[in-house]
Amino acid sequence: MPVIAGEAVEKIIVAIKGVPGLRPATPVSPGTTWLPVDWEGMAVDLTPELVQIRLIASRLPIPPLLDRASEAVRPVLAGTEWENAHLRLVVTDLDGAAFA
Repeated sequence: MPVIAGEAVEKIIVAIKGVPGLRPATPVSPGTTWLPVDWEGMAVDLTPELVQIRLIASRLPIPPLLDRASEAVRPVLAGTEWENAHLRLVVTDLDGAAFA
C-alpha cells in the first residue's frame, strides 16, 4: 500500500525530532492556539521533485546536525513516491540555546 503524504509527513517529523538540536519550524507555538492543526507538519513540503523541511536549530555547528537529519529522513522516504526527491533542509531560526 502506498504511503500517503500525511503519513510521510508524520514519519518525517518523528525522524527530525530524533535529532538532538533540531526541531520543526512552526508558524506559531502549538500551545498558543486552540485550533486543531498539525503545526509541526507545516514545516514539511512534499513534491515528487523536492522534500523541503524547515527547521530550528538549538545547537551549533549546524552542518553536522543537517547531516544527521538527512540520515534520519532518507530511510523514511525509501519506497515512497518521494524516494528520489531532492532533500532540502532549511534552518529558518536559531534557538537561543544554541549560544549557551
